[in-house]
Amino acid sequence: MAFQEKTEKNVWLLSGVLAISLLVAGVVEIVPLYYLPDTFEELTPEEDNIRPYSALELEGRDIYIREGCYTCHSQMIRPFRDEKERYGHYSLAVESKYDHPFQWGSKRTGPDLARVGGKYSDEWHHQHMMDPKSLVPESVMPRYPWLDTAMVNAGGTEAKMRALSIVGVPYTEADYAGAAAAVDGKTEMEALIAYLQVLGTMVNFQEGKDYRQ
Repeated sequence: MAFQEKTEKNVWLLSGVLAISLLVAGVVEIVPLYYLPDTFEELTPEEDNIRPYSALELEGRDIYIREGCYTCHSQMIRPFRDEKERYGHYSLAVESKYDHPFQWGSKRTGPDLARVGGKYSDEWHHQHMMDPKSLVPESVMPRYPWLDTAMVNAGGTEAKMRALSIVGVPYTEADYAGAAAAVDGKTEMEALIAYLQVLGTMVNFQEGKDYRQ
């Protein structure tokens, strides 16, 4: 009996072969990145504005993930002309260095949100979350009216920031001390909008520069 036939008939053998294949493929794809000098792109002080999320932005990001926004919106613009013309400058790896987990994704039922920060007003985002079709008639996005009355749990923000500091996000004692006050009395809608408004605003792209070099 051929090995392929044996594999197809034995679920455990098939699982083992798949596991080994995926492990080898992962190693081949990931390990070289640690040795290529242009993998981690360096930005000049004029370009690099990357910082950890504020307390309110962090809570908004958690709401974004909780509500499943990432299942329809990616946050990674590929370095292709059609992508750049539609969404803006292609994404850099450095932009996600404080994202745990990152929100790159590949599903685009809705547009990519990597550069949505500052594109629309807070009022636009509020109306869009309350009733997407009132602004984009062809939208299939559901309404999120409960975000306008649900309040952020101020008691858990500091713990989230301290947890992220364990994996390298450089929060300070001042950040921890002011976390609860920064989100106290804020609605989940306000937190989500704060997160959306910061996306893509932390890098000042130089016109004509190829950041892949």
